[in-house]
Amino acid sequence: MTDSAREIEVKYRVEDPESLLHELHARGATFSAPVRQDDQAYAANGWKYGQSKLGATFARLRTEDGRHVFCVKKPLANELACQEHETEVLRRDEMHEAILAMGFYPTVRIAKTRRTARLGPMLLCLDEVDGLGAFFEIETMIGGDRPAEQVQQELDRFARSLGVVLHRSTETYDSLVRSALAVGA
Repeated sequence: MTDSAREIEVKYRVEDPESLLHELHARGATFSAPVRQDDQAYAANGWKYGQSKLGATFARLRTEDGRHVFCVKKPLANELACQEHETEVLRRDEMHEAILAMGFYPTVRIAKTRRTARLGPMLLCLDEVDGLGAFFEIETMIGGDRPAEQVQQELDRFARSLGVVLHRSTETYDSLVRSALAVGA
């Protein structure tokens, strides 16, 4: 990914995942088998929940099928429009210690089962997030100066065209999990 590429996404709570899958299949989307993802989220020392995420740097360490991926995200226009860099790492425990040494601290752990499909430039993700329920994400990578909000409006129009009940969320999974844990405490 180049420095100017950004990941732009929209996210929705889903009431009826099977209806959503049916509609997406009718549009040509073929979903992968479910995979389990174990994500540890990190924030830079000094950042706390309640502060703006814009311009702050966050990290994630994901394990999926024995493969570990380190990711750094920096929200630009909003929490779901980020500059992103990621790479595979060999040892999760060593990468965790390296992330701490870089000045990050662990925030929340996010466990989910994910199914994905490609439809044109869109990556479609149907997630069952432990403790939160079903979510649908639409992601795309863009370059240049195109406003993230414009891309998000286009992705939202696509989601709404599916004709299933979706509840849009502007929060990241780490914020949603943290809120759910606070309510349950």
